[in-house]
Amino acid sequence: MRAAFGPAGNADEFAARYKSSLDAPAWLSAQGLELYEYQCGKGVNIGEETARKLGQRAREHQVRLSLHAPYFINLANPDPESLRKTAGYIVSACRAADQMGADRVVIHSGALMKRTRRQALSIALASLREIVATVDGEGLGHIHLCPETMGKLGQLGDLDEVLELCTLDQRLVPCIDFGHLYARSLGADEGEEAVERMLSRVAEVLGEERASRFHSHFSMIAFTPGGGEKCHLTFDQTDFGPDYRPLMAAVARRGWGPTFICESAGTQARDALAMQRAYLAALGEG
Repeated sequence: MRAAFGPAGNADEFAARYKSSLDAPAWLSAQGLELYEYQCGKGVNIGEETARKLGQRAREHQVRLSLHAPYFINLANPDPESLRKTAGYIVSACRAADQMGADRVVIHSGALMKRTRRQALSIALASLREIVATVDGEGLGHIHLCPETMGKLGQLGDLDEVLELCTLDQRLVPCIDFGHLYARSLGADEGEEAVERMLSRVAEVLGEERASRFHSHFSMIAFTPGGGEKCHLTFDQTDFGPDYRPLMAAVARRGWGPTFICESAGTQARDALAMQRAYLAALGEG
């Protein structure tokens, strides 16, 4: 089992040369990357014909697809109308993912909204249970939903909260954003000890097999002491972390095969390649 790497959306280098995301699979394959996460953060606006064309090109170039659902999803809002909208956003994201042949949809966990973390998590668990049933009812139960760890202190989604959400159903896959965890810990969660602790926790809660194929976002992230995540950076900007190399070494050592989607600010393809090189070096293949 091997880890795989690719960018979230289109890097600046790609956007300067191409006008359509339909060209992304060929470009990424030529770079030596295997993954592409299509971005629907501002809404699911891709039509069925385009989605199917993207899927066909991804298959031709052996690039695996995932999809990021709209950012405004909030599992922790108990309002019935909000839950109805959230379910609709997620179903739309799953339908687009299915059309393009993606099998993973990343979803945000939500905001605390002046509730305790436990209260917010209890609401999110109930919401996600209903959403899984709704997705099943639409014939999209084969799509893996990936609740994401979040970077702001006022958001639901630390590692334990995301793992608890994932215990609801075997098909749920944690999206572990190591940059977000670094930011919400105010820089504490990085380095070999922190990485090993986090990976061991995933295995403890979900079991070794599920843990070994987790979904991941990675970038360096600036943070503020009062709020956590401020903005995404590039690997060339080293005032903040986390360093990707301890994570690559730990995954290689464990023989795990997660999905690594790089979310660097504009250099996500180049930085995904840097992660890939570090991973292969840790395997003794670099």
